[in-house]
Amino acid sequence: MKFLKYAVVGTAVAFAAPSFAQDNPTVGGAEMMADKPITENASNAPNLTTLVAAVKQAGLAETLAGEGPFTVFAPTNEAFEALPDGTVETVMMDENKDQLADILKCHVVSANAMSDAIGQMIADDNGDHPVPTLGSCTLSAKMDGDNITITDENGTVATVVTADVKQSNGVVHVIDAVLLPKQ
Repeated sequence: MKFLKYAVVGTAVAFAAPSFAQDNPTVGGAEMMADKPITENASNAPNLTTLVAAVKQAGLAETLAGEGPFTVFAPTNEAFEALPDGTVETVMMDENKDQLADILKCHVVSANAMSDAIGQMIADDNGDHPVPTLGSCTLSAKMDGDNITITDENGTVATVVTADVKQSNGVVHVIDAVLLPKQ
């Protein structure tokens, strides 16, 4: 339970409302509201613009605005920029919409998995927890010190750089690499 903070100013009492934004990490400096769906919050994050554009292009925006629950491993703009030259432009073409959707679905799990739960699953599975996605991918969750890493079927390792961004329909974990289906 949160309590209102107050201060006595002369003979009056001034109340300050609790800051609920502090309960949720910011993403790219933008507030993430736990009562908003994934697509709405992601659209406000300046470091997720490529992901948001890709989700819209792939026709997945309505799905990720749905009831869920979803866990999304959200690559940053820098993660997309690290792909080989021309990759993003190629998969964003209309004729590659299905391929783009397959890539994005490898970042989505049909569950609401906070980092402490993921850490426990990793521990329960002797340090390597399989993570089936909505796509055709099975990712591998591991610990690297205090950090959760997610490895795709090609061996690309993404580190969770911002964990536990609560959404009305799940949770987002911001990652530093793009995960791809098996090539």
